[in-house]
Parts: sequence; structure tokens; C-alpha cells
Amino acid sequence: MGAGLMSAVALVGGSGVAAAATFSPSVSPASATTTAAIKTTATPAPTQTGARSGPADGGTTGIIKTTSKSSFTVSTWTGIDVTVDETSSTKVHGGPRKDMRKGESVLVLGVVNAESDATTVTAAQVDLQPHGDGGAAAGEKSGVMPFQQGAPAPTKSVGTIPAGYTQGEGTIVSGAKAYAAVTAAQAAFPGGVVDRVVQLADGDYEVHNISVAWPHHVFVNSHFKVIGAND
Repeated sequence: MGAGLMSAVALVGGSGVAAAATFSPSVSPASATTTAAIKTTATPAPTQTGARSGPADGGTTGIIKTTSKSSFTVSTWTGIDVTVDETSSTKVHGGPRKDMRKGESVLVLGVVNAESDATTVTAAQVDLQPHGDGGAAAGEKSGVMPFQQGAPAPTKSVGTIPAGYTQGEGTIVSGAKAYAAVTAAQAAFPGGVVDRVVQLADGDYEVHNISVAWPHHVFVNSHFKVIGAND
């Protein structure tokens, strides 16, 4: 994502689902990343109205900061550090596992736990982004605002907000659909951490983005194309 990456369609999990970072005319295009097939077994997502509970499928984009035997730390371009835990089923795409080293740009997809002060991702898939910048160029172009202590968050909307959207309502989704929505949203608005994806009544998705001042909600349609974002 960012410098050196091509705009692409992400094909997810053999389901025929495609994720592409395309926009309505009022949203500036940003670079996307190619995501290879995701194969993961996920716990069925709950249907709920109101506040979420517990970890959910999501992800983030950034630069690998530190590595260890079974985990590494990713720093987003806005300065958020995320611990990524690998398992025996974690898939690496875009290059060999040995290239997953300090300084490399990656997209991480998996179960996000943001219930404590330290955000962690149990990775289902890591996409290497050769020559990427961790989303910096795309995030700056699309107007992602880093969080600043004491600074008020803006009230701002771009693109199309689904007519039936009500914050806190919808069905949390997991697996291929969640990862396709995260991939599209992170291509357009990188810098934060997606801690859940909610399917709305009309079939569109709200991708919930945390750890940045704006945007907190990125909207992706049923074809996994970004259509808008708001606070």
C-alpha cells in the first residue's frame, strides 16, 4: 500500500469475492494491495444490535518494527504499534516468510483484540508489500487524521454513507467477507486498526476503524468497493 504498489483486486478465499479500492467521485482514489487467497476457519459471527463484545476479524497496515520467533510488531504510518501473533496456520503472501522482517510493509488480517491498552492481532494472513510505505501516501492522500491527545475529532463525511446506517447496529462478519472489506478499507484509509466489520441491513459493510481521529467508519458496498467514510 502506498509507494510502489499497484491498484489491484483482492480475491478472497476461493469464494469469488473481490475487494477493490474504487470510489465515488467525491472520494480521492488511493493505492491498493493485492491479496492472495485467504484460507481460514473462523468462528461464526454473532448477530447483534448495539455495542460489540469481544475480539473480531479485522486488520491493519504498517511497517514491521520488531520481530521474534512467533510474533512481530507493526507500526502504522500514524504511529500506532500493533503486536501480531503468528500461529501454525498463518499464511504469508507476496513473498517468502523470510522476507517478513524489520522495515517491510505488510497488510495483516486476523482476529483483533482491542479490549485492552495493547492492541493485538492473531494473524490469519500476512501480505508482504514489496517497496511499500505502510500506507503513508494513501493515508495522507485520503485525509486520514492521526489521533492527537486533547485535539477534537473532526465531524466529516466523504462519499456515500448508506441511507439505513445506524451506528452500533448490524451483523458482525468474519472470515473471507470481513477480510475483503478490511483489505478495501485499508487500501483507501490506512493508518488505524480495523477491530470489526459489520454488515448492514442493505448488504453494505461498515468497517470500524480505531486509533485515529478520522475516519472511524469506512463504508464498503456488497462488491467490496469503498463508497464513503465518516467520523
